[in-house]
Amino acid sequence: MLTLIPLPAFEDNYIWIWHDTRHAVAVDPGEAAPVIAYLDAHGLTLAAILVTHHHRDHTGGIPQLRQRYGCAVHAPNNPRIPGVTHFVRGGDTIDLPAPALRFAVHATPGHTLDHVSYLGHGCLFCGDTVFGCGCGKLFEGDAAMMAASIETLLALPDATRVCCAHEYTLSNIDFALTVDGENPALLERARNDRALRAAGQPTLPSTLALERATNPFLRFHEPSMQAFAAMRLGRSCPTPAEVFGTIRAVKDAWDG
Repeated sequence: MLTLIPLPAFEDNYIWIWHDTRHAVAVDPGEAAPVIAYLDAHGLTLAAILVTHHHRDHTGGIPQLRQRYGCAVHAPNNPRIPGVTHFVRGGDTIDLPAPALRFAVHATPGHTLDHVSYLGHGCLFCGDTVFGCGCGKLFEGDAAMMAASIETLLALPDATRVCCAHEYTLSNIDFALTVDGENPALLERARNDRALRAAGQPTLPSTLALERATNPFLRFHEPSMQAFAAMRLGRSCPTPAEVFGTIRAVKDAWDG
């Protein structure tokens, strides 16, 4: 029996913990204290860490966790990520003996150039590539790069659980309603996710089916989003990357 939880960290990060009765994996541990507290409370030891990219809110806890548990650290080849024991890149497979998990590594650059995502047992750990009803800002990559990464994720099954690294969902829904406000699936998601947060529950994991239906950044093939981008660009037939880039630029301005 495996348990998967989003462990809150900082103001809005999630460190994903996946464990059996003895061993755990942590994804993107930006700080060590909540991980140690959870493991101690459940009598677990940390066997491995998976890292999606180099930003410190995803990596800051690695040195302390590595010192305490001697765990493996799987991460992109970037000197800004501390304590890496196994470098990964798109196309790799990770086999963990305990807990018994296998992950396929997908290259998903855009938010950063080193960004990867991990797919295993129906769960996608996508860091800051896709959020609940949103996506990460383009700090290092460009719109075409991020759109290509999202295309890779769109090829996954609808039932895939989307385990992203931040609880941004309600804010992202508020933005999505400004560009796709007549979408009934989005309106239903707004009701459901607001109720979850009001009850103190996470909105994650979501599913890829839900993101396809409601997340404007994954809907750049949809006629409604193409029409939105065409209006903004002042010309017809924008490419998928241009549709994505237009929505991302509008969101950046909306964020202020």
